[in-house]
Amino acid sequence: MTTDERAPVKASTVLSRSVAIMVELLAIIAAVASGHLVAGLLAPASSPFVAVGDAVVRLSPQPVVEFAKSAFGTADKPVLLAGTAVLLMLAGAAAGLAARHRPLPGTLAVVLLGVVSTVAVLAGPAARPSDVFAPLTALVVGLLTQLGLHHLARSAAAARHSAPGAAGATGPAGPPGPADPAGPISSGDGPAATPVRRRTVLAGASAAVAVGSLVAGGAGVALAASGRGIAESRATVTRRLAMARLTERAPAIPESAGFARFGTVPFVTSNADFYRIDVALQIPAVRAEDWSLRIHGRVDREITLNFDDLMARPLVERTITMTCVSNTVGGNLVSTANFVGVDLAPLLLEAGVDPAADQIVSTSRDGWTAGTPTATVLEPGRGAILALGMNGESLPVEHGFPVRMVVPGLYGYVSATKWLAEIELTTFADRTVYWRDRGWGERAPIKTQCRIDAPTGFSEQPAGRVRVAGVAWAQPVGIAQVEVRADGGPWVRAELATEVNPNTWRMWTAELDLEPGSHTLTARATDRRGLTQTEERVDPIPDGATGQPQVILTVA
Repeated sequence: MTTDERAPVKASTVLSRSVAIMVELLAIIAAVASGHLVAGLLAPASSPFVAVGDAVVRLSPQPVVEFAKSAFGTADKPVLLAGTAVLLMLAGAAAGLAARHRPLPGTLAVVLLGVVSTVAVLAGPAARPSDVFAPLTALVVGLLTQLGLHHLARSAAAARHSAPGAAGATGPAGPPGPADPAGPISSGDGPAATPVRRRTVLAGASAAVAVGSLVAGGAGVALAASGRGIAESRATVTRRLAMARLTERAPAIPESAGFARFGTVPFVTSNADFYRIDVALQIPAVRAEDWSLRIHGRVDREITLNFDDLMARPLVERTITMTCVSNTVGGNLVSTANFVGVDLAPLLLEAGVDPAADQIVSTSRDGWTAGTPTATVLEPGRGAILALGMNGESLPVEHGFPVRMVVPGLYGYVSATKWLAEIELTTFADRTVYWRDRGWGERAPIKTQCRIDAPTGFSEQPAGRVRVAGVAWAQPVGIAQVEVRADGGPWVRAELATEVNPNTWRMWTAELDLEPGSHTLTARATDRRGLTQTEERVDPIPDGATGQPQVILTVA
């Protein structure tokens, strides 16, 4: 063998498209998985992947947010995370193709994603300096993976190209073989390097990265889901509430309060079926033992309470219907539960509320804020509470464990802060909050509404008398009357179920004589103030939808 035969080939190496894309995708996957693992160990909300998704939610224009809620409902968060993952993969594929000749474009892409995720984590409303560890870990792991795999891929391509018989190989000519899909390459491995060994090393390293990422990501998900003792804390609170003596107990729900036999929903909504609308991609995980609440601002004295302080106060149980402002006419973003908690008004009065403080700003553990009219909370008989329990157990984590606000008669975005961390007495002029910054109304009293539950739209019913049933709500004044009609004809007064209290919905049913053919049913409710649900259709923005629900059906 001559000296020239032993010398390394110094032409540039070009990776195949599939290998280049694989290298970049594995680097991004390793970065995301390692960041999620560190976040699971330290602070789940600091996950770079989740933080970027949260930033998308915070920065999205209001029409985009409303479209997501209307199109995907409660599945909007999984859809957002899936979309973010797809965009990451597309970005990785593009960066991989740009890095076929040299690793720099792929390296810059990893750095850019690392910087973006770090900024997203630190810009979060509840970020702490220690949250930087997760995105920095992701950045370092992503860089090392990208550079390491790219080097192995180039070495494998070089070894294959320089093997005897390969197109462009140095040394004595061998039998012709297929062109190397990696294209022109440079070596540095020398003739002793074997293509099989180099490709085996690359395949092994890639598999190790993939498996390691799967394990790390799965561990991060498990750690975040475990909540580090949240299940045990919830169980303890459930036991404590079961043994607690309530100073006010909600009356039992009479059988006559519902028309489930005619197709309405159950009067009390199970925790699993209770609607959930919030902006949290990573549900805050706070043990009751670690929880505290600060009441401050325009008060005579600042108060800090822990969970035991709340449990030591008089506990009340109230049946309350909650309604989301995003609920469209005839929609299902309304639910009812038995809540156990502590009256909020006495707590505020103990702090000494400044008469000029017309707004209560409540802050969630994840930094979300809501502004509630002070006068509404302090209104005698309103029944605003700090809820600790829901339907016979502690609050589910997704519904605000360990403590949330519930103010009857107001849409949830101004009254129902979950994972409560802070209450500040202030004014509407001095402080804006999350949804008001996005164009929603300031005070948001619930509008009188009803819904048709049965028959369902586009169903077929037998000719004759058709039974119609549904629910109506007008918290906190209550429902006085519901009417239904067919095809714009005369209104027929519905039978109302027994009223449980003015802060809950009320079931109704009626019968209509319908001839064969297609029919449009319309319903409307009237509250105890004499206000009848208007037929004018208005979208939920800025302070709740109006209009009369309709159902089209066929009678045969």
